Amino acid sequence: MKTKVLAMASAIALMAGATQAADKIRIGMITTLSGPGSGLGIDIRDGFALGLEHVGGRLGGLETVVVEGDDQRKPDVAKQLADRMVERDKVDVVTGIVWSNLALALMPGLSRSEVVFLSPNAGPSVLAGQQCNPFFFNVAWQNDNNHEAMGKHVNDEGYRNVYILAPNYPAGRDALAGFKRYFNGAIAGEVYTELGQLDYAAELAQLRGANPDAVFFFLPGGMGINFVKQYDQAGLRGQIPLFGPAFSFSQDILGAVGDAALGVMNTAQWSPDLDNPVNQRFTAEFEAKYGRIPSLYASQGYDAALLLDAAVGAVDGRIEDGEAFRAALLTADFDSVRGPFRFNRNHFPIQNFYLRQVTKDGQGRLTNRLVGTVFTDHGDAYAESCRM
Repeated sequence: MKTKVLAMASAIALMAGATQAADKIRIGMITTLSGPGSGLGIDIRDGFALGLEHVGGRLGGLETVVVEGDDQRKPDVAKQLADRMVERDKVDVVTGIVWSNLALALMPGLSRSEVVFLSPNAGPSVLAGQQCNPFFFNVAWQNDNNHEAMGKHVNDEGYRNVYILAPNYPAGRDALAGFKRYFNGAIAGEVYTELGQLDYAAELAQLRGANPDAVFFFLPGGMGINFVKQYDQAGLRGQIPLFGPAFSFSQDILGAVGDAALGVMNTAQWSPDLDNPVNQRFTAEFEAKYGRIPSLYASQGYDAALLLDAAVGAVDGRIEDGEAFRAALLTADFDSVRGPFRFNRNHFPIQNFYLRQVTKDGQGRLTNRLVGTVFTDHGDAYAESCRM
């Protein structure tokens, strides 16, 4: 009898321990910090750091430890980092991933380990539909979304023969699928370039020969810098209008592109001049802290920190209760820099998408300004297939 009572007492103690608040939360920040595309990862990291600073350095009141790793834009490196952070550092959440192929490489292991993967960028369609995952959350967008918005804008503007191109990787394929979903005209050419490609002479020659009435492209980071500059140098800028998502005209590349980007329209869920108090504080203090105008990627890193803060606080720090913590993430109530935000059933956002134009600010610096709203409360095309 005594043994039975002791066993019951031990079980109750274990259950109580499982629901006690943790003493700290460990975040694995795996992002691209070197080589091509590193500007995107650096902005995500810096945005997250500022968000953490703005909540007092403690997510949901818990001591917060951030373990950082450079994935070098390589899936195998990202996977090694994630495995090490889960096994050695005991991280509770992994975030920071920029690229969809890296996100897909990490997801199986993180899911098996029951570690939350909070993406501040990559939103592959594979994880939005039938293969949605209870451990995956995306605080940015589903890959197709910004491209869907531009497809609608280009269609509404009356263009009927558009040449489209993107890198040949999951986000690139999602991008062109998204554009075509809302563009009803003809496709003059659909081209997939190598990921990391920097010379577009062949594509520009093919584009010129196709004689489209507009061009839509998705080439983030250094790829976009080179493409826009080469497009301008080829004399196409004044002949064929150029359109893209925010990633092709994000703050991180505008300085390198220069005036070749001036006047170009692009679509995003965020803009530095969105008029809300959280965004005003974010943009002002990011520039003060880092000496540069924040990019879309920085805004997403910042929101990732605010989302985590709200969710951890909602469970009173009891992050060991994984089911409760994930439920808190799904319903987290926080003020986003983008304005209205909520999660869909597949853990991807429902949000507004805006039309922006590349312009110059009062200091003569290239940046984006808000022009209008393309979608209101827009979700992705795959959520209905998610059975969560």
